[in-house]
Amino acid sequence: MSFFRGLTAQWVERYRKMSIQMVLSLSFTAVAAVGILLMGVSLIWRFSTASQQLVAENSQRVLAQANLNLDSYLRRMMRIADTAYYRVIKNSDLAEDSLTGPLSLLYEANRDDLVSLAVFDSQGALVSAVPLSSLKPEVNLVKTDWFQAASRSMENLHFSTPHVQNIFADPDYSYRWVVSLSHHVQLTRDGVTESGVLLVDMSFSGIEQVCRDVSLANGGYLYLIDKDGELIYHPRQQLIYAGLLEENNQAAAAYRDGSHVEEFQGQSRQVTVKTVGYTGWKLVGVAPAASWPASSPQPLLFGLSLLLFAIFLMAFLNFLISARISDPIRRLEKSIKELESGQADVEIAEGGCYEIQHLSRSVRSMVSTMRHLMDDIIQQEGQKRRSELEVLQSQINPHFLYNTLDSVIWMTESGQQEEAIQMVTSLARLFRIALSRGKSVIPLCDELEHARHYMNIQQIRYKNKFSTQIQAQPGVEDLYTLKLIVQPLLENAIYHGMASAEDDGLIQVSAYRQGDDLIIDVEDNGLGMRPEVAASLLDADRPQVRTSGSGIGVRNVHQRIRLTFGTEYGLTIFSEPDEGTLVRIRLPALTREEADRRQQGEVL
Repeated sequence: MSFFRGLTAQWVERYRKMSIQMVLSLSFTAVAAVGILLMGVSLIWRFSTASQQLVAENSQRVLAQANLNLDSYLRRMMRIADTAYYRVIKNSDLAEDSLTGPLSLLYEANRDDLVSLAVFDSQGALVSAVPLSSLKPEVNLVKTDWFQAASRSMENLHFSTPHVQNIFADPDYSYRWVVSLSHHVQLTRDGVTESGVLLVDMSFSGIEQVCRDVSLANGGYLYLIDKDGELIYHPRQQLIYAGLLEENNQAAAAYRDGSHVEEFQGQSRQVTVKTVGYTGWKLVGVAPAASWPASSPQPLLFGLSLLLFAIFLMAFLNFLISARISDPIRRLEKSIKELESGQADVEIAEGGCYEIQHLSRSVRSMVSTMRHLMDDIIQQEGQKRRSELEVLQSQINPHFLYNTLDSVIWMTESGQQEEAIQMVTSLARLFRIALSRGKSVIPLCDELEHARHYMNIQQIRYKNKFSTQIQAQPGVEDLYTLKLIVQPLLENAIYHGMASAEDDGLIQVSAYRQGDDLIIDVEDNGLGMRPEVAASLLDADRPQVRTSGSGIGVRNVHQRIRLTFGTEYGLTIFSEPDEGTLVRIRLPALTREEADRRQQGEVL
């Protein structure tokens, strides 16, 4: 073994050091030999596969027809049971009517398929039966499988496996094979309903006839099993019961519908399974596995194909070999072009001769180093962005909280208990929404609710010196927004726009959708400002001016939006002296799924 390993290693090493000319010379012979071999194996495999597919399709068609016939037979039995129940039993009162007459007429109309019809009460006592009406004395109906199945499940019909009719005394002393259909029924006696069981004994010869007439390819056969794998019909059933023959029926019970190949008693055979509706029974078709017959015309086709292959091989051999040798170079060139185009996940191809492999490894190493550097830069930028957002967010709450608590203390000391309670309640709701379970992107409805509670507090503090209107376009409140961006603008409008207002101050908040963007307007009818002053409020180079509010200001909100969503979003300020101020917030219109993905990206 070590000798062959050493020899293989030598040849591999020699190949790596071979020139392109030597590789071309050796590849010529290898391609021709391997091509002819692969073509022959491929044709043989293809012929064998085609034969197996034909046998499988034929078996499936035959089983589908057998299933249709068996389904028709079972449906006929079910219709008989429904007729006996809904047209005879349902319409009869046992205290006044007899079921024997109508059941006899139903039996006579279907006697070719039936052995007996019988009705029992819940204790197993016979109510009526035709044509056999005398129960065997040793029979305990309550313990029979069909009686218990009908009593447990009242809505369904229950089919038994084939068995000899053994509950009625037969005057002809004949052994009749039957399949019992049992069904829970409601009996009426003196106007009172009670439970009962309807038994329809079907002649097994009908099912046997459906299965016996089926023939499969290559001498195959069909048998029928129940859901537990017990044989219902088999063309050699007596030999199996006598122990002279075996069948793989237990394994077939676990097969799904379709064709399967199995090994049984040293033989390969194709098994096709089809489930029968209503019963859970399975039709199983068995046929010998298809083989490629020697007498078929395939050998001639194989020889002709081989000859044509040899002719075309000589014509295109030079092209194929040169393409094979140059293929690693082309793949490497393609990978480099993809890198140049800016694609991130590019797998550098590695193959070919020693020189090409060495070049590929060098390029792969360089790309790996670049990717690591880029990942480090992206990670650092992400950490920096999150830190900036956290710093901006931390500026929002403290000053406002101090002012509000001072107001609550003042109201309490002055006896304004109701106003103090209202302010504390609004403050609690305000901060509950502000927390938002640690999320930075929240539904617009929560952001507007936060603004309403904030304005409730401010209106109490300022004794309704101004009024507030907060509204949203229908459907817009389901979109998502960056939290705590409306409150700072309202605070700015109160301290600057409403400073000189008496009783006619008005602050309006309007949210609506504009294309793929979400627009939130915060407008007041205060003093306003010159347009150049309004424009300078968002200037990053302008010194930060602390206000008597929270200190965050419009510039803080503007920076948070741009850091989160990009430079195409943020604030725009429209203002004229004595005409009021409008601050417009522009955000992307995020759905819940998009907000969840963005939130997960921030966590990662």
